[in-house]
Amino acid sequence: MEIKDSGRVILTAYHSYTPSRIPMEQSFVPQLSPTPGHSPLNSKARYQRMDRMISQDSLHPPSFSRSVSQESLDSTSMADYWSEVKSIEESAENGQEEHAVLEVKSADEGEMEEAWIQEAGLSTLVSGSLGEEPAEALFSTLTRTQAAVVKKRIDNYTQTQRKKKHSVRDVRDIFAVGDSPPVFCPGAGSPNSIQLSSKLSFRAPGRLESCASDCKLSKDSPSLLEELNFEVPYSECALRKDCRSIQRIKKDDATLPKFLIRKAKLGLTVVGDLSQEDMKKIGYISLIELTAYFEALGIELKRNRTVKSKVRECGLFGVPLTTLLENDQKKFPGSKVPLIFKKLLSKLEQTGLQTEGILRVPGSASRVKNLRQELEAKFYEDTFDWEQVRHNDAAGLLKMFIRELPYPLLTVEYLPAFNAVENISPSKLQLQALHLLIMLLPEPNRDTLKAFLEFLSKVVANEEKNRMSLWNVSMIVAPNLFMCKGKTANPQEMQGAAGAAHVVRLLVKYQDILWTVPYFMISHVRKMNEAAMNKKHQASDKSKKKLLRTFWNPEREKTERSELCDVPRGVIRVHAPQHAKVSMAIQLDNETKAMDVIARFDCENSSGSLGSVRRQKQYLYEVGGNIGERCLDPETYLLDLYHVNPQCEWILKPRTT
Repeated sequence: MEIKDSGRVILTAYHSYTPSRIPMEQSFVPQLSPTPGHSPLNSKARYQRMDRMISQDSLHPPSFSRSVSQESLDSTSMADYWSEVKSIEESAENGQEEHAVLEVKSADEGEMEEAWIQEAGLSTLVSGSLGEEPAEALFSTLTRTQAAVVKKRIDNYTQTQRKKKHSVRDVRDIFAVGDSPPVFCPGAGSPNSIQLSSKLSFRAPGRLESCASDCKLSKDSPSLLEELNFEVPYSECALRKDCRSIQRIKKDDATLPKFLIRKAKLGLTVVGDLSQEDMKKIGYISLIELTAYFEALGIELKRNRTVKSKVRECGLFGVPLTTLLENDQKKFPGSKVPLIFKKLLSKLEQTGLQTEGILRVPGSASRVKNLRQELEAKFYEDTFDWEQVRHNDAAGLLKMFIRELPYPLLTVEYLPAFNAVENISPSKLQLQALHLLIMLLPEPNRDTLKAFLEFLSKVVANEEKNRMSLWNVSMIVAPNLFMCKGKTANPQEMQGAAGAAHVVRLLVKYQDILWTVPYFMISHVRKMNEAAMNKKHQASDKSKKKLLRTFWNPEREKTERSELCDVPRGVIRVHAPQHAKVSMAIQLDNETKAMDVIARFDCENSSGSLGSVRRQKQYLYEVGGNIGERCLDPETYLLDLYHVNPQCEWILKPRTT
């Protein structure tokens, strides 16, 4: 009898050096006992499919690396994971899921380097047009470690192109011999300042904690409190010690450390606070920093290459996120998360958060299939009856939506990097790697993932009633996230089911930290914008000087200089288009915060207007200067920000999202 394969592969971990860093015992594989109506051969088929998902190396503890104590994972603690894997396979075999096979290949060296250079915003460095943006401005802000990574990548690209007999710029033309790369020096001047120097080496602030703190937590030990420093690039910190130490993964969520973000006077910035142009620059910096970080830890950053195949352009399931959002935005402009995904989350939040076993207990296979077909036909017509959807059916549809995406939610390109996070320890360094990866995700993927993680947090918050702990939720979600259609089984990529669940657990627990943009990245963006402005000014000054020589008026110039000198230093003018008082001059002092300015406007406009219609909540923005646009944290000290960006405008308005 021919044994049919499900055609799916669970990517649970990527290991660059060792066969397995989390030993797993044979008891981890569920014992699938024969059921009535199933022959021994059918049982054998199920076992063979399971073997393809996890390599034989991962079934036996290695003689080195991480260790798992008796208090750690056992067969019962992983039962939910394997139950979900079995459910996914049965769903595929029963024809519930229809999708186009996505061909995924490992990129060769030349393709990999070319893709890396383009995604890092540095393609002009090898195109022969040095000086175009953003490459030159970006390169001028890099640390020595980051610049060394860029040099290595361009050097490799140059060599591969020479083999193909293409004409490209020599890497030595970009990195002149004898010249030191620019250096990023956080902590000098303001907390978020960047200085360029050809002589100074990088120095971290003295308060920085050691990066190699061990994470061996016993079941009874309380959560540790660790401080996260966002002012220093992670790759610089990782260079100080070998940070790969023994780590035990435990299902007890209380053993996870607690992290505290070191606050700076410029305030915290989350992903939605920055303009799209600035977030694009954050993506460039994140890729360079992630590459430098992995190299510092001795982990190879590999990428997959997607061979694009024909995918659905209409419907709900099996449609790319970008296509779904384009269709949704025609009806609801500004949509950032697919409407069907939001509706499924909303349905579960309304009816299923307190249901025991939510996400774990599957709905009826036939009912889920019928609901899917009905949704495809009626969702956009607003004729679908949501009252007929049970919470278990909604959970099944939600997980099916994630699995059916033609391009994985974590992206084909960076799925190996997410898997590689399991190779890092302690948890603090894992968190830093995930932080960089989240900054790298395309906006639709990042926004959809955030909505999903927020929902999972609500599920965990109702653990007392639904019996779903953070570990339980992570085991259910991991097989659905770490899945790549069409990829052939590679034993080195089939390991670490527990590691995959642990990565999901970190995403859920620390999502607020992961969606906070590090200070050092914002400093990079400011310097990039300043370099771009200086270049434009230099180009325009030459033409202006010729024109001014003809119309130069010394008296007028003297008057303009006098007016500029009369403007008091430390005074800003805040514009509030939606307030009755649309503008206000405010004298800043060392204690003035963004919340104080907002409160002052509210006070000025609320006096004598108690019956007025309540306005949307207002936020203070810095606009222009060395930033595109940034929504300010209410705790931001404005005088410190004024010194960092004196040319910006100050605007009070609601969030654009």
